[in-house]
Amino acid sequence: MLEQQIEASWRKELETYILDPSFNKLEEFLLEQLQQHKNIYPPSHQIFEAFTKTPFQKVKAIIIGQDPYHGPKQANGLAFSVNNQMPMPPSLKNIFKAIANDLPGYQIPHNGNLLKWANEGVLLLNTTLTVEEGMAGSHQKKGWEAFTDGAIKELSLKRNKLVFLLWGNEAIEKSKFINTKKHLVLQAPHPSPLAAYRGFFDCHHFSKTNNFLVQNQIEPIDWQLI
Repeated sequence: MLEQQIEASWRKELETYILDPSFNKLEEFLLEQLQQHKNIYPPSHQIFEAFTKTPFQKVKAIIIGQDPYHGPKQANGLAFSVNNQMPMPPSLKNIFKAIANDLPGYQIPHNGNLLKWANEGVLLLNTTLTVEEGMAGSHQKKGWEAFTDGAIKELSLKRNKLVFLLWGNEAIEKSKFINTKKHLVLQAPHPSPLAAYRGFFDCHHFSKTNNFLVQNQIEPIDWQLI
Protein backbone atom coordinates (compact mmCIF):
# COMPACT_ATOMS: atom_id res chain seq x y z
CA MET A 1 0.00 0.00 0.00
CA LEU A 2 1.36 3.40 -1.00
CA GLU A 3 0.05 5.13 2.11
CA GLN A 4 2.27 3.01 4.37
CA GLN A 5 5.33 4.61 2.77
CA ILE A 6 4.23 8.17 3.63
CA GLU A 7 5.91 9.81 6.63
CA ALA A 8 3.60 9.79 9.65
CA SER A 9 2.99 13.53 10.03
CA TRP A 10 2.15 13.86 6.34
CA ARG A 11 -0.03 10.75 6.39
CA LYS A 12 -2.10 12.38 9.12
CA GLU A 13 -2.42 15.71 7.29
CA LEU A 14 -3.19 14.12 3.92
CA GLU A 15 -5.60 11.44 5.12
CA THR A 16 -8.51 12.97 3.20
CA TYR A 17 -6.57 12.75 -0.06
CA ILE A 18 -5.28 9.24 0.66
CA LEU A 19 -8.86 8.04 1.22
CA ASP A 20 -10.06 9.67 -2.00
CA PRO A 21 -10.89 7.23 -4.84
CA SER A 22 -8.30 8.94 -7.06
CA PHE A 23 -5.52 7.69 -4.78
CA ASN A 24 -6.78 4.11 -5.06
CA LYS A 25 -6.86 4.46 -8.86
CA LEU A 26 -3.29 5.75 -8.73
CA GLU A 27 -2.20 2.66 -6.81
CA GLU A 28 -3.89 0.43 -9.37
CA PHE A 29 -2.17 2.27 -12.21
CA LEU A 30 1.28 1.89 -10.63
CA LEU A 31 0.70 -1.79 -9.89
CA GLU A 32 -0.31 -2.32 -13.51
CA GLN A 33 2.87 -0.59 -14.68
CA LEU A 34 4.99 -2.87 -12.51
CA GLN A 35 3.14 -5.96 -13.72
CA GLN A 36 4.01 -4.89 -17.25
CA HIS A 37 7.68 -4.86 -16.14
CA LYS A 38 8.08 -1.16 -16.78
CA ASN A 39 10.84 0.72 -15.00
CA ILE A 40 9.46 3.47 -12.78
CA TYR A 41 11.48 6.27 -11.21
CA PRO A 42 12.32 7.06 -8.51
CA PRO A 43 12.72 3.62 -6.90
CA SER A 44 9.63 2.60 -4.94
CA HIS A 45 11.25 3.29 -1.55
CA GLN A 46 11.94 6.90 -2.57
CA ILE A 47 8.60 7.88 -4.11
CA PHE A 48 7.69 9.88 -0.99
CA GLU A 49 11.24 10.96 -0.16
CA ALA A 50 10.32 14.68 -0.14
CA PHE A 51 7.84 14.02 2.66
CA THR A 52 10.16 11.64 4.53
CA LYS A 53 13.04 14.10 4.64
CA THR A 54 10.89 17.18 5.39
CA PRO A 55 8.07 16.35 7.83
CA PHE A 56 5.02 18.62 7.88
CA GLN A 57 6.00 20.79 10.85
CA LYS A 58 9.60 21.21 9.65
CA VAL A 59 8.73 22.79 6.29
CA LYS A 60 10.03 26.34 5.88
CA ALA A 61 10.02 26.69 2.11
CA ILE A 62 8.52 24.79 -0.81
CA ILE A 63 10.06 24.40 -4.27
CA ILE A 64 7.63 22.89 -6.75
CA GLY A 65 8.86 20.78 -9.67
CA GLN A 66 6.97 18.78 -12.31
CA ASP A 67 7.82 15.09 -12.60
CA PRO A 68 10.94 13.10 -11.67
CA TYR A 69 13.93 12.68 -13.99
CA HIS A 70 13.24 9.71 -16.25
CA GLY A 71 16.77 8.40 -16.76
CA PRO A 72 18.32 5.47 -14.85
CA LYS A 73 19.73 6.30 -11.39
CA GLN A 74 18.86 10.01 -11.66
CA ALA A 75 15.72 10.58 -9.58
CA ASN A 76 15.82 10.34 -5.78
CA GLY A 77 12.35 11.61 -4.90
CA LEU A 78 13.37 15.25 -4.36
CA ALA A 79 12.38 17.81 -7.00
CA PHE A 80 15.31 18.99 -9.18
CA SER A 81 17.70 16.73 -7.22
CA VAL A 82 19.81 13.90 -8.65
CA ASN A 83 21.67 11.06 -6.96
CA ASN A 84 25.32 11.41 -6.01
CA GLN A 85 27.80 11.10 -8.86
CA MET A 86 25.13 11.69 -11.52
CA PRO A 87 25.67 14.41 -14.15
CA MET A 88 23.93 17.62 -13.20
CA PRO A 89 20.81 18.37 -15.33
CA PRO A 90 20.66 21.78 -17.06
CA SER A 91 17.84 23.13 -14.87
CA LEU A 92 19.77 22.32 -11.71
CA LYS A 93 22.89 23.98 -13.09
CA ASN A 94 20.81 27.10 -13.69
CA ILE A 95 19.42 26.99 -10.15
CA PHE A 96 22.96 27.01 -8.76
CA LYS A 97 23.91 29.87 -11.11
CA ALA A 98 20.93 31.86 -9.82
CA ILE A 99 21.99 31.26 -6.21
CA ALA A 100 25.57 32.33 -6.98
CA ASN A 101 24.15 35.47 -8.60
CA ASP A 102 22.06 36.12 -5.50
CA LEU A 103 24.24 35.18 -2.53
CA PRO A 104 27.79 36.62 -2.33
CA GLY A 105 30.43 33.95 -1.84
CA TYR A 106 28.17 31.08 -2.85
CA GLN A 107 30.16 28.11 -4.13
CA ILE A 108 28.52 26.14 -6.92
CA PRO A 109 28.66 22.44 -5.97
CA HIS A 110 29.84 19.63 -8.20
CA ASN A 111 27.11 17.30 -6.89
CA GLY A 112 23.39 17.75 -7.56
CA ASN A 113 21.98 15.89 -4.54
CA LEU A 114 19.70 18.36 -2.70
CA LEU A 115 19.17 16.21 0.40
CA LYS A 116 20.77 18.90 2.58
CA TRP A 117 18.11 21.40 1.49
CA ALA A 118 15.37 18.91 2.37
CA ASN A 119 16.91 18.44 5.81
CA GLU A 120 17.06 22.25 6.15
CA GLY A 121 13.28 22.47 5.71
CA VAL A 122 12.88 22.88 1.96
CA LEU A 123 10.08 20.65 0.67
CA LEU A 124 11.25 19.64 -2.80
CA LEU A 125 7.87 18.65 -4.19
CA ASN A 126 7.23 17.33 -7.67
CA THR A 127 3.59 17.62 -8.71
CA THR A 128 3.85 14.08 -10.13
CA LEU A 129 5.86 11.69 -7.97
CA THR A 130 6.63 8.92 -10.46
CA VAL A 131 7.51 8.54 -14.14
CA GLU A 132 8.16 5.71 -16.60
CA GLU A 133 11.73 5.34 -17.82
CA GLY A 134 12.41 7.51 -20.85
CA MET A 135 8.86 8.89 -20.90
CA ALA A 136 8.69 12.43 -19.49
CA GLY A 137 5.23 13.27 -18.19
CA SER A 138 4.02 9.68 -18.52
CA HIS A 139 2.42 9.59 -15.05
CA GLN A 140 0.75 12.97 -15.22
CA LYS A 141 -3.02 13.05 -14.74
CA LYS A 142 -3.03 9.61 -13.13
CA GLY A 143 -3.92 10.85 -9.65
CA TRP A 144 -0.72 12.35 -8.30
CA GLU A 145 -1.83 15.93 -8.83
CA ALA A 146 -4.78 15.67 -6.41
CA PHE A 147 -2.41 14.33 -3.75
CA THR A 148 0.37 16.89 -4.22
CA ASP A 149 -2.12 19.75 -4.57
CA GLY A 150 -3.48 18.53 -1.25
CA ALA A 151 -0.03 18.89 0.32
CA ILE A 152 0.16 22.51 -0.87
CA LYS A 153 -3.36 23.24 0.41
CA GLU A 154 -2.69 21.75 3.84
CA LEU A 155 0.56 23.65 4.23
CA SER A 156 -1.16 26.89 3.25
CA LEU A 157 -4.03 26.27 5.64
CA LYS A 158 -2.29 24.87 8.71
CA ARG A 159 1.16 26.45 8.70
CA ASN A 160 2.24 30.09 8.92
CA LYS A 161 4.98 32.18 7.31
CA LEU A 162 6.09 29.71 4.66
CA VAL A 163 7.82 30.61 1.40
CA PHE A 164 6.57 29.10 -1.86
CA LEU A 165 9.03 29.28 -4.76
CA LEU A 166 7.06 28.83 -7.98
CA TRP A 167 9.14 28.51 -11.14
CA GLY A 168 7.43 28.23 -14.50
CA ASN A 169 3.78 28.29 -15.50
CA GLU A 170 2.84 24.88 -14.07
CA ALA A 171 4.21 25.76 -10.64
CA ILE A 172 2.77 29.28 -10.75
CA GLU A 173 -0.65 27.73 -11.40
CA LYS A 174 -0.45 26.30 -7.86
CA SER A 175 -0.58 29.80 -6.37
CA LYS A 176 -4.37 29.52 -6.38
CA PHE A 177 -4.04 27.08 -3.45
CA ILE A 178 -1.92 29.43 -1.32
CA ASN A 179 -3.04 32.07 1.16
CA THR A 180 -0.82 35.00 0.17
CA LYS A 181 -1.85 36.97 3.26
CA LYS A 182 0.19 34.74 5.55
CA HIS A 183 2.74 33.19 3.20
CA LEU A 184 5.34 34.60 0.80
CA VAL A 185 4.84 33.50 -2.81
CA LEU A 186 7.79 34.03 -5.17
CA GLN A 187 7.33 33.54 -8.91
CA ALA A 188 9.87 33.30 -11.72
CA PRO A 189 10.39 31.63 -15.10
CA HIS A 190 11.36 27.96 -15.03
CA PRO A 191 15.12 27.30 -14.64
CA SER A 192 15.25 25.16 -17.79
CA PRO A 193 17.53 26.49 -20.57
CA LEU A 194 14.39 27.24 -22.61
CA ALA A 195 13.09 29.76 -20.08
CA ALA A 196 15.73 30.72 -17.52
CA TYR A 197 17.00 33.64 -19.61
CA ARG A 198 13.61 35.36 -19.17
CA GLY A 199 14.44 36.39 -15.63
CA PHE A 200 15.22 33.34 -13.53
CA PHE A 201 18.89 34.19 -13.05
CA ASP A 202 17.99 37.55 -11.50
CA CYS A 203 14.99 36.44 -9.41
CA HIS A 204 16.89 36.59 -6.06
CA HIS A 205 14.47 34.07 -4.59
CA PHE A 206 17.04 32.61 -2.24
CA SER A 207 17.91 35.83 -0.42
CA LYS A 208 14.24 36.84 -0.44
CA THR A 209 13.34 33.52 1.17
CA ASN A 210 15.89 33.96 3.93
CA ASN A 211 15.01 37.61 4.52
CA PHE A 212 11.35 36.63 5.01
CA LEU A 213 12.23 33.79 7.37
CA VAL A 214 14.54 35.94 9.47
CA GLN A 215 11.92 38.72 9.65
CA ASN A 216 9.56 36.13 11.11
CA GLN A 217 12.08 34.74 13.62
CA ILE A 218 12.62 31.54 11.63
CA GLU A 219 16.09 30.06 11.03
CA PRO A 220 17.11 30.82 7.42
CA ILE A 221 18.00 28.18 4.85
CA ASP A 222 21.67 27.35 4.28
CA TRP A 223 21.64 27.03 0.50
CA GLN A 224 25.31 26.06 0.41
CA LEU A 225 25.85 22.38 -0.39
CA ILE A 226 29.65 22.28 -0.20
